Amino acid sequence: MTIARSATRGAVAAALLLLAVDARGAAPEPFQRTEDHPRCEHYTALRQPFFGDLHVHTALSLDAATQNTRNRPADAYRFARGEEVGLQPYDRDGRPLRSAKLARPLDFAAVTDHAEFLGEVHVCQTPGAAGYDSPACMIFRRWPRLAFFLLNGRSSDDPPLRYGFCGENREACHEAAAGPWQEIRDAARAAYDRSASCSFTTFVGYEWTKAPGSKNLHRNVIFRNENVPVLPASVFDRPMVRDLWDWIEKECERAHPGCEAVVIPHNSNLSAGLMFQESEEDGTPFTRDYAARRAAREPLVEVMQHKGDSECSPLAADGGPAADELCAFEKVPYDRCSAKFTPSRWTPSGRGGWVRDAWVDGLLLERALGHNPFKFGLVGGTDTHLGTAGATSEKNHQGHGGAGLLATEGLRDDVEFNPGGLTVLWAEENSRDSLFAAMERREAYATSGPRIVVRFFGGWKQPANLCSDPAFAENGYATGVPMGSDLPPRPAGETGGPSFTVWAARDPGAADGPGNLLERIQIIKGWIRKGTSREKIVDVAGGASTASVDLASCTPSGPGAETLCGSWRDPDFEPSEPAFYYVRVLENPSCRWTTWACNAAGIRCDAGAVPSGFAPCCDASVPRTIQERAWTSPIWYTP
Repeated sequence: MTIARSATRGAVAAALLLLAVDARGAAPEPFQRTEDHPRCEHYTALRQPFFGDLHVHTALSLDAATQNTRNRPADAYRFARGEEVGLQPYDRDGRPLRSAKLARPLDFAAVTDHAEFLGEVHVCQTPGAAGYDSPACMIFRRWPRLAFFLLNGRSSDDPPLRYGFCGENREACHEAAAGPWQEIRDAARAAYDRSASCSFTTFVGYEWTKAPGSKNLHRNVIFRNENVPVLPASVFDRPMVRDLWDWIEKECERAHPGCEAVVIPHNSNLSAGLMFQESEEDGTPFTRDYAARRAAREPLVEVMQHKGDSECSPLAADGGPAADELCAFEKVPYDRCSAKFTPSRWTPSGRGGWVRDAWVDGLLLERALGHNPFKFGLVGGTDTHLGTAGATSEKNHQGHGGAGLLATEGLRDDVEFNPGGLTVLWAEENSRDSLFAAMERREAYATSGPRIVVRFFGGWKQPANLCSDPAFAENGYATGVPMGSDLPPRPAGETGGPSFTVWAARDPGAADGPGNLLERIQIIKGWIRKGTSREKIVDVAGGASTASVDLASCTPSGPGAETLCGSWRDPDFEPSEPAFYYVRVLENPSCRWTTWACNAAGIRCDAGAVPSGFAPCCDASVPRTIQERAWTSPIWYTP
């Protein structure tokens, strides 16, 4: 997608001006082409934003299959390209009783089914397969939700265990996984537009699902091209994160020339603080080598998905040491997956469960180890379990986490879940090689669902009038660095701190409804002063406003902006203090998905009994509104 496909007419003109499309055509490309792919028609050396979803599950995943999901990888890509797909429930003949369609196609997507149980699910669904008549498979077919807990319980054991029908050395389940893995690869190949129009890009990928005690240490593995290992590595075979990296080096890079992969940790809010703790999973302290490998192997982290936001601790919203009321955004009331099913659930994740804390801790670790293990950028995803890649509409939420809950009358998802987020990559064109290069250099950001466009530059000699500069992007790159980068050393003779400029354009919306206006842009700084972490939040454009939304009609009102741009020079800068700077862009308030669903069902809390499936509609603790947003990857300063 070029910017012209995602903006209103007025914003298009401004955005194209800012992007300053390169007309030279023959200029050397800044990324390596590893595939036979022509240069895209909409190529620009000054890069453009592409919207996608790198976290998608289909019927090949245990959790999706046991929620009656029947969409397969090819269906997920059809949905991402804007085609209609069927959803559960199904009639007796297997026909879906509802369907869904994206109002706007995505630019790219990756199906990331779980490697764990990929073979077991296939065995349990294939009559005649060795293990098809095992007790585990009979439970899978007759009581799928019970099978979900039984099998996932095995993967949460330490060490993770498989069932006996997998045979010695688990060979039977490895062999059974070959077919589904080939299906994932074939679907990615078939859906990838290799023509010069570059309308849609796919990535071969999967999820490595480590969850000790149901604490989420999951990673999505995204391959650069079709040169991939024979089978994906699961936690059964590679139980530690460092084992996963070793496997990529041995079974990908060395065994298959041209094979490359990035590893993306996701939803750290359910890791009970383990995702960004300062030691490996087994308690081994970080070493210099480990810190360097982690930064290189895991350049991105998922900050938003249907199980909530992982930007910052909700305790900060209660006036903690780094008070930030906006940290209360879309938080689930538990710190690990199993806690969802306990009576008293409100236990926010520990410090190691939040990306902002990890960025600060990374600065301290860099001083101690010589490398920053938490030098990562941000992406978002849906983590859909319906095969509905990119379905982030609040108005039409289909139920990613509850997989469309089969209740005949009620909400389609667990009330604490949400429609998830999107990944945005600044790349020259919509091809695998260009997008993968953007992931590696962290020129990426996340949104909570809307297609907000954000551009962020930092430098020492940025023009004060960059916001009004017709060559915004060209001069932004010429005088500074983009999101995801390191500031260069301060030039000799230069005094004062670095300056930053950020520009954002609203999501213009689509056929199913308009987008919302922007409220403000914030730059958030974290730094270390005399061994103590500090944080600061600055509004650089717009500001808190009186905008609101009518809850009965979900019609927004009040002031807001189509585009915002602001510059800020750090007044607290000290050249000896390491720091990071990232951007948060906020929309005006709008209706949350639960409000849309309750209104559509005609629920009136003052009119007598409410069907049990809609009880959350009258629960005062359930938010009625949401303030959608975008978060950029940071720009770092290292003394």
